[in-house]
Amino acid sequence: MKVRPLTELINTQDPGWALVQYWIKTAKNKVEVLPKTPARADSTLLAAQVTTRSPMGAVVYETGGILIDDGWLRILGSGSPALDRDLMSWNREKQEGLLLIADDVLGGFFAINGGAFGQGSLGKVYYLAPDSLEWEALDFGYSDFLKFCLSGSLDKFYSDLRWKGWQKEITAITGNQAFFCFPPLFTEEGKDLKKVVRKPVPVAELWGSHNDFRKQLGIH
Repeated sequence: MKVRPLTELINTQDPGWALVQYWIKTAKNKVEVLPKTPARADSTLLAAQVTTRSPMGAVVYETGGILIDDGWLRILGSGSPALDRDLMSWNREKQEGLLLIADDVLGGFFAINGGAFGQGSLGKVYYLAPDSLEWEALDFGYSDFLKFCLSGSLDKFYSDLRWKGWQKEITAITGNQAFFCFPPLFTEEGKDLKKVVRKPVPVAELWGSHNDFRKQLGIH
């Protein structure tokens, strides 16, 4: 496949950032757009090979990432001190056939299907739920996912996973961390959030442990 140069990827006539900015301006959830580093934005967009006409390209090129609900949910861009992971380097040596685009403080991971979940739902977003370790189909693509993060009911989506006082507790972790929970949320004992102990660990560690547990439990 021919690698397109940066000049072909940056769309100045119909940039997607204007649309994303509108979604952010009218967002119902708390949003923090992290500043980009120009050189890092260039290299990430070049690696992604998507144009800035698309919302994904716009987020990569115009932001260091986006934090929702005080950092409960983290949407990957081109990296920033508060979220020091860019979209493409974060996906390096991860699972083939999917593209990780966002994650949350409990180690829930959002990914675009690139074939890992079958051909019938290519481009759709899936969620690796920490309370089941199953990949759940969300039945929308990147643009609608972004709109959901900005204005959808996250309290409803996370109704079984948010505990009393979570807002204060998550201020102690960075965008490179997530909570390791014990007992694990996918166990019967882990369903009672009042008894769960949460410890900040690198988010990469949770990605590894979730997949190890999936293998041990025979989850495909």
